[in-house]
Amino acid sequence: MSRPSPTLSLMIDAARAAGRRLVRDFGEIENLQVSQKGPADFASTADLKAEEIIHSRLSKARPGYGFIMEERGLVEGTDKSHRFIIDPLDGTLNFLHGTPHFAVSIALERDGELRGGVVFDVMRNELFWAETDQGAWLENRRLRVAARRKLEEAIVSTGIPQLGTPGRERFLAELDIVTQCVGAVRRFGSAALDITWVAAGRFDCFWERGLKVWDVAAGLVILKEAGGLAIGLNKSDPRQGDLVVGNRSLAAKLVERLEGGGPPQGKR
Repeated sequence: MSRPSPTLSLMIDAARAAGRRLVRDFGEIENLQVSQKGPADFASTADLKAEEIIHSRLSKARPGYGFIMEERGLVEGTDKSHRFIIDPLDGTLNFLHGTPHFAVSIALERDGELRGGVVFDVMRNELFWAETDQGAWLENRRLRVAARRKLEEAIVSTGIPQLGTPGRERFLAELDIVTQCVGAVRRFGSAALDITWVAAGRFDCFWERGLKVWDVAAGLVILKEAGGLAIGLNKSDPRQGDLVVGNRSLAAKLVERLEGGGPPQGKR
């Protein structure tokens, strides 16, 4: 088993600390203050407290590192080579509705490259982590993407545009394409966990548009180290949020279907 580096160990400790706070707040959802950032886009005091815990721990341990955070935004550091990318509560709507499926996501960027990732599934107490060239792990168990090669056997996860966000018509068209090609489609509500579950072989593929870097950064490191592939739709950078992930065979096939308008006649 590979051992996490000192910096990744700090990220793991910060994710667990934030998770403990989220568990406490999850038991008192009715008492949380909630603000609305946009239609169907909410932030709660739980998000803010979790982010503060992570930022406080990491900034003390690694002074000078920069941050990109979902709630606080960009915080420039004196160290221009290193930056943490943080989503303190990925799956906020699940959390606010009492659905126990959400995660803490922390990535490390070095000189513009994603080098480490931690995704903590809070309610299942599952800690996923990876570093470049060190493999992907669920605690001390090595992760590998599923080996399926046929789309019709694949379970594919996705995200659905929420109220007030663009892309509804395009999503419905893409959903029609995908449901003609794959075994089943699932929607769980946390992109960080969707990508990580592809890395763990629980899903075969995931696709979504309109995500933010903090939604995907940590998961992309884990996915790559598990042997998976992320492809940006329309030749974009996957970190920009329009992406397909899966093993190398299925990811390429799903992109072909999405960008080509559907399954080839008589072939899947």
